[in-house]
This record gives sequence, C-alpha cells and structure tokens, in this order.
Amino acid sequence: MTEPSFLEAAITTPANDNSNNLFPIFLKLENLRLLIIGGGYVAFEKLGAVLKNAPATQITMVSITFNDEIREIAGNQNRIRLVEKTYDSSDLLYADIVISAVNDILTSKRISEDTIAIGKLINVADKPDLCDFYLGSIVKKGNLKIAISTNGKSPTIAKRLKEVLNDTLPPLLEDVLLNMEKIRNTLKGDFTSKVITLNHITRSLATQHKIIKTNPQKSSQVFLYLLLAFALITVGYILSFFYPPQNFFNFK
Repeated sequence: MTEPSFLEAAITTPANDNSNNLFPIFLKLENLRLLIIGGGYVAFEKLGAVLKNAPATQITMVSITFNDEIREIAGNQNRIRLVEKTYDSSDLLYADIVISAVNDILTSKRISEDTIAIGKLINVADKPDLCDFYLGSIVKKGNLKIAISTNGKSPTIAKRLKEVLNDTLPPLLEDVLLNMEKIRNTLKGDFTSKVITLNHITRSLATQHKIIKTNPQKSSQVFLYLLLAFALITVGYILSFFYPPQNFFNFK
C-alpha cells in the first residue's frame, strides 16, 4: 500500500484533529503597521522580540506610562512612536497588527474584541484564548530562521528547544545556505535532474563529516546537516505542485 501524497494527506486531514493546527508564516513586518498596547515589562519583551527579528518595523506604542527601558529604546529608534494615553478603539484604525501587553484582563478582552471586530489580527500576552496568533520562540542563524511552537502548551519547552538549537546549529550554516543558493541559480536541466544534483551535493556532507560514535556532539552536527539538506529538497518538491518545475529555480 503506497503512502498518501502531500495533497491527499492535506485533503484527508480531519478538521477536529487535536494536534498543533497553527499555520506557520513569516511576515514582512516592516511593510505593516504594528501597534503595541502597554508600557511595562511585558510590552518591553514584545518590543524586543519584534526589533530582534524585524528591526525596520514601524511601531506605535500606547500606554498611560512607559518604563525607562522602553523610553530608552524609543529614544534611539525613529521608527517607534510612544503615545501616552489610555487605550481607545480609535487607536486600532492606523494599525495592521496589534499586540496587547496590559496587566488587566478586562482591558485585554476589550482590546481583543475591538481588534477582531474590525478584522485585524491580535496577540494578547499570556491569554491564548484571546489571540489570533502567537509569538513563538525563534532560532536565527544568519538567513536561517526557525520558529518553535508548542501550541501554547508549554512555553518553557519552546524556550529550552530554542537554547538547544542555538547551541547546536553551527555558524557555518549561513555559508551552506549561500552556497546552495549559488548552486541552485546555476543548475540546468529539468526538475528531476536538479533534484538529483542537489541530492548528490548534499550527500557529500555526510561523507565529509564522518559520524564518530564516541562523539555525540559530532554526530548531532552531522544529523543537522542531513536534516537541512532533506528540508531543502522537500521544500522544492512541495513547491513543484504549485509552480512549473522549469521556472522554479528562476525565482528571485
């Protein structure tokens, strides 16, 4: 019996599946307007997460008062605007995405309801039931970025996985990605031949870095190289369903 194809599996997945059904996306946040409501430590954490991953984002923060850390960052960033006032639903009109970081459940519910009512997305700190999206733990190695989600079950586990991946993934992965891009842009032939070529190239990673059974750290590094190679090939295979194979490698 053959395994179901990617499309067959997607079609037959039950709607009441209790696993993690969050849809992972990466936003070009610098093209959107972000509103953060709150001015305390939680708002400071949210602001830091945004700036670390999308530093060019235009951010408006609304709060009765702001802590010193937020004021210091805003003083050095002309893309951050601080508005000292109580929240009002009119604050939402000039935002595309909203993050609520206020320490008041009634206000949080009101912000969530107001945002959803006008068809915009909201994240409410520590209130999963009021959120349209979550801010996951992020691992970044140059152009490689991995988002980790536990579906809100255990942020601690997500944090620990982030620490493990940050410590384990080698810095030279950035060189691997850049080299793979150069190779991808020079490959000729049909889609099948390109996949075969990429298979051959990535297989060399395993031969160049022999697994030493007595060295678990070396083994984990080789495994991660192979995992990255598999992921690159799998992504290409999936995209082939939606784009003509002959044009796939011409994307910029």
